[in-house]
Amino acid sequence: MDSQIAADAASTSTIVILDFGSQYTQLIARRIREFNVFSVVLPCTAPLSDVLALNPKGIVLSGGPCSVYDADAPAADPKVLATGLPILGICYGLQFITHHLGGKVHPADKREYGHARVQIASHNRLFAGLPQEINVWMSHGDSAVNLPEGFTQTAQTSSALASIANEEKRIWAVQFHPEVNHSEKGSELLRNFVIDICGAKPDWTPEHFIQSTVERVRAQVGPKGHAICGLSGGVDSSVAAVLVHKAIGDRLTCIFVNNGVLRKDEFAKVQATMREKLGLKVIAVDAGKRFLSRLSGITDPEAKRKIIGNEFIAVFDDEAEKILKDLETKGVAEHDAEGNEVAWLVQGTLYPDVIESSSVKGPSQTIKSHHNVGGLPENMKLKLIEPLRDLFKDEVRRIGRDLGMPEEILERQPFPGPGLAVRILGEITPERVAILQEADAVVVEEIKAAGLYRQLWQSFAVLLPVKTVGVMGDQRTYAYTCAIRAVTSEDGMTADWAPLPYEVLKTISSRIVNEVRGINRVVYDITSKPPGTIEWE
Repeated sequence: MDSQIAADAASTSTIVILDFGSQYTQLIARRIREFNVFSVVLPCTAPLSDVLALNPKGIVLSGGPCSVYDADAPAADPKVLATGLPILGICYGLQFITHHLGGKVHPADKREYGHARVQIASHNRLFAGLPQEINVWMSHGDSAVNLPEGFTQTAQTSSALASIANEEKRIWAVQFHPEVNHSEKGSELLRNFVIDICGAKPDWTPEHFIQSTVERVRAQVGPKGHAICGLSGGVDSSVAAVLVHKAIGDRLTCIFVNNGVLRKDEFAKVQATMREKLGLKVIAVDAGKRFLSRLSGITDPEAKRKIIGNEFIAVFDDEAEKILKDLETKGVAEHDAEGNEVAWLVQGTLYPDVIESSSVKGPSQTIKSHHNVGGLPENMKLKLIEPLRDLFKDEVRRIGRDLGMPEEILERQPFPGPGLAVRILGEITPERVAILQEADAVVVEEIKAAGLYRQLWQSFAVLLPVKTVGVMGDQRTYAYTCAIRAVTSEDGMTADWAPLPYEVLKTISSRIVNEVRGINRVVYDITSKPPGTIEWE
């Protein structure tokens, strides 16, 4: 079991969420953490002993895409229902409870997807303080038709059962999704379960996280170990670096790599910020030509991500070797039992990075690999420290504020690890990188000038491998098309396209076409996530 999770669970009230593959599972975790209660997502297949080892105050069974009667339906150990711990089933979780305790689940006569109105028939502890009727978000094609012995129906929609309960067994379940914003009073319902029913204490705070993380990193690295941190200049790697610096001080060396696909002037700006504002020891490596050489002729998005991930690690290995040789010369390097130098790589990997890159937390489908997780080589020499691995972006910003970091760093919009490489569709060339850098700079400048930067999750330009005919000064042009992307989001797991003011779009389009040689057409992306992703690749 992850030592970081085990350490946090041991010192705080904990709620365990068993993931059956729902796209909303991480939102359950996030909502619970908003109550300052630590939540852990485990795959539904986790052994019951692993669940109980976390000493949880309660267990949530998530939704999922399957039917409980499918041959390959994901299943937790049914003994979880007999632990005596408070249990809340959500959507598939309700059907799992019904199915395994002797009830019946059938395909619904009328499937429910989207908004629905729920009539609460019985105000038990789960619905305490809620109105008689609430609007909720449904997403199910099956329905419980016969309830297990001892269970009662406590709410319904116009066409289906909406919740059940057996207070004696301490089991509650809802067919809708209280974790999504679309569900009215969803947070109140979850709070009733977590705080009132489970008796969890709100003791998981930024201060607690900082203290426990610093102690854990000190123990992990040891009294003489050294670490390097791959800085990007963004929120995640910066907060990770400051946390580890707080733990081991000057034994942390930050490495900022120019991978050839950074934003305009970013190589110089980030160096200055990290040294002057955060007091970090930074080595800058200009490896732009090296990366672009590896990317030459590559058009597949996953190949780009893995090449950049591998090359980053190769650069870090090279720099770490130099650092360790210097330490050996000074006689201060630590070695392990086999005589190898002890060196760690610090990364700002977040929970959404992990979830979207692999199904380690449950049977969710891989959307794309993240270069921090899915793109690392198997023979990597450095050992990983990922202090933010189980946090969401807003939680990272809270940690940064408690560390006293400046807002100009904490409010930076997320920037992908592979940089502009995943915003240049098709082949990466120095010419196309330069074109996108200029277009992207215009977008950022105008979004900030309009006072919209902090309101948006991300706003950027994408260079398409599409050329169109245009006319400038009575001359025919044949140049690239640029797409503008701007989205709002709470955590990057879901996102809505932002309705930017027409005047802002007009200014951005006019400036790009007039100032950026190589682009003669600008379009605006109005796709939400899902069905799209935020980045184009």
